[in-house]
Amino acid sequence: MSQEPLREIEPNVSEQDSKLVKAKRQVAAIKGFYVHLFIFALVMLGLGAINFAVGGPWWVLWVLLGWGIGVLAHALTVFGRASKQIADWEERKIRQLMSEN
Repeated sequence: MSQEPLREIEPNVSEQDSKLVKAKRQVAAIKGFYVHLFIFALVMLGLGAINFAVGGPWWVLWVLLGWGIGVLAHALTVFGRASKQIADWEERKIRQLMSEN
């Protein structure tokens, strides 16, 4: 991804500063994912323990499946190709909105 769009939006931003902003944004996204994953694991352990103690059908699997799909989607957006596509879209949208005003 080129750094030119960020400098076009804010001409006083150096290339090093734009790299720093991009790196901070990426670290924040990764941190958000790990927080999501940690909370998912804790809640699933708790719900699994409750389901085990109560007995009966394993309803916790439905929660695992539903929320697990959400965690997987979050991982793909943070670590997959979608992350770059989203960042590119954000830059295009910012440029579009700035040119309209």
